[in-house]
Amino acid sequence: MDIPGVLWTKDRNEALKIQRNFAKKLNLNFENRKIDTVGGIDLSFPQKGIALAILTILSFKDLKMKKIIYHISKVEFPYISGLLSFREGPIIIDLLKKVDEEIDLFFIDGQGIAHPRSFGLASHIGTLIKKPTIGIAKSHLYGKFNIPLNIKNDFKELTSSDKIIGYVLRSKENCNPIFISPGNYIDSETSLKMVKRSITKYKLPEPTRLAHKYSQIYKKKLFISKIND
Repeated sequence: MDIPGVLWTKDRNEALKIQRNFAKKLNLNFENRKIDTVGGIDLSFPQKGIALAILTILSFKDLKMKKIIYHISKVEFPYISGLLSFREGPIIIDLLKKVDEEIDLFFIDGQGIAHPRSFGLASHIGTLIKKPTIGIAKSHLYGKFNIPLNIKNDFKELTSSDKIIGYVLRSKENCNPIFISPGNYIDSETSLKMVKRSITKYKLPEPTRLAHKYSQIYKKKLFISKIND
């Protein structure tokens, strides 16, 4: 995948400035794009200062996995709430540079516009790759909401200043809800629709569920096995 330009910095104040400036340039119009192939992205940290990024590529029609790609990199930015994209984003971009096929939509473990400056990890990545991205988070970062009923597929609006910035979805009974927000090139309602379409019997949509599953498998294969040798 050819990815022009970078939006990174190691300076906290500059990072905040980048988020504020580029949030104004997001395009949340989906424009009825055809979705044939989807990707799921998840990161894990098998050792201090080391990140393992996983991309799963699936057929959207049947949610069958076609390929797994991984990338290992040093972590160059500290963990700061609200600035996750500057820690994980460069690693994800290096991962995506290994992709040699068309992916129409990306599901990313992180926030989209449901973010204090409307520019979370999914928005940052979507801006760089110029593809529709959806943020799927397992915990709440920003916005007001009511808790969904304990019924599969019940959802509530996630709002900021009376504006819908995403949805809170009970994707599985007796499980905590997930937080869905558009990253770039997609709107909130379509993001919810795509996520619901991608959920089977598990809590997470298949692209990110499989990415997380294989991050744990690859972590053991690539790191723990070497420690035990």
